[in-house]
This record gives sequence, C-alpha cells and structure tokens, in this order.
Amino acid sequence: MKRVRRRLIAGNWKMNAGARDAGPLALAVARAAEGMDRVDVVVAPPLVAIAAVADVLEAAGSNVRVAGQNMSDQPKGAFTGEVSGEMLRAWGATWVILGHSERRQLLGETDLLVARKTAAAMTTGPRPIVCVGETLAEREAGSTLDVVERQLRAVMGALASQPGFAAVAYEPVWAIGTGKVASPEEAEDVHARIRELLATASTELAERTCLLYGGSVNGDNAAALLAQPDIDGALGGGASLDPASFGAILAAAQRSSAGDA
Repeated sequence: MKRVRRRLIAGNWKMNAGARDAGPLALAVARAAEGMDRVDVVVAPPLVAIAAVADVLEAAGSNVRVAGQNMSDQPKGAFTGEVSGEMLRAWGATWVILGHSERRQLLGETDLLVARKTAAAMTTGPRPIVCVGETLAEREAGSTLDVVERQLRAVMGALASQPGFAAVAYEPVWAIGTGKVASPEEAEDVHARIRELLATASTELAERTCLLYGGSVNGDNAAALLAQPDIDGALGGGASLDPASFGAILAAAQRSSAGDA
C-alpha cells in the first residue's frame, strides 16, 4: 500500500550545543540534509539556542526546521521558567517535542500534563512530536503495549482534532542512550499497535500520523528500522550531535522513501 506520509527525521540535542557550538552544528546538519528532498528534517536545540539556530538555518537557505524540547500548557502568565507555544513560534520553532521519557521519568510529567500540553500545541502550534514508551521494568513485566496504549489514549482526542498535524514517537526508555535498540520487528509491533489505536479515532488520523522510532537510532540500524511499514521516521538523540551519523540516518530515510510510492 502506498505510504501517504513523508519521512520525518528529528534530532533532539537535549542539554547540549546550547552556546557557540549551536550555530556550527546547525550548519553541519544543513549540509548533511542537502538533497534530501523526500525527508523532512528537524533539530531540537536547547531553549537558549532556538532563535540562533533558526536564524542560521534561514540564512543558509536550509529546509531543516527547528523544534523546542518542551512547552507549557499555558499561553502566558506567572509560570516561572516556562515557555509558551507562541514564544517558541516567535523564535522560529515549528515543532515541539512533548512527553519525552526524560521529562516523564526525571521531572514527573504525567499523562494528564502531557495531554494538556498536546492540546495546547494542537491549538496554537508548534506541531507536536508526542513521545510514548515503556521502561525496562515495564517491558520485562510484559506491559509494553498496555503502557503505550495508556499514554497514547491520553492524547488521542487532541491528535484527532487535526489529523496529520502531530507526530508520535515510540521511544522504549530502556533503549535511550544505552546503545540498546529494539529489533526492527519489535519496534514494528509497537508501531503497528499505535496505528491501530489511532484508527479507533479515525482512519484519517491513522493514515496521516507520522510514527517515529526513538532509542539509540544510528546510521547502522536506521535502514532496517525504516524498512518497516509503520515506521515513518526517527527521533534521534546522541546521533543528532554528530553530523556524519545524523547524515547517515537522513540518507537511509531518503533511500527508504524511494519505495513509498
């Protein structure tokens, strides 16, 4: 069946490259993305570097887009340390990562809070990449699909308001930054289940939502992951800080897109 979704590769810089190294890294990513006409490319620098990275990419004439790593569910007000979707957009961000496992696990973000943030992003932008995924303990307990379903159902109402506006990233927590990675078949099983759940809201939502895999994605394993029918792209962490490695992921996505028609 023809894939109706464009490939999407996003790089999460996390709390790295937030000062003078942000611009050079952005330019290196822009060079790596040249000619990738069948792949949408996004980088998520730290908050303090978003505007600078957006300016560098615009000046370079690059199609690489910029994402925030988080946003508030509130539009403005007395929320010290928070940033609104409007602020992110003003700085040049067109995407935002929400519900990343590090924010869930380390900062206590709940499904309800992620749902509120998602609803805000779906209303005002930037376009959200909503993360779901299980811990090692949950995986070993055989609860992977239960956890993913719970997290996804919390945001499905918001996602259904604009089918295709958001992306969903499956990131098994046990694979993030560990060098471990779900096999292509294991990852596909979860992505297929996510697609099935989205279809319970609407066929259009299921068909138009881009599903990403996150968890130690690199140039060596990207092609096998992207060959799976329900994996449309990747959300990379460490590899996104290495332009050569990130470029290899982009090249794998470009090649895999040739079989989408």
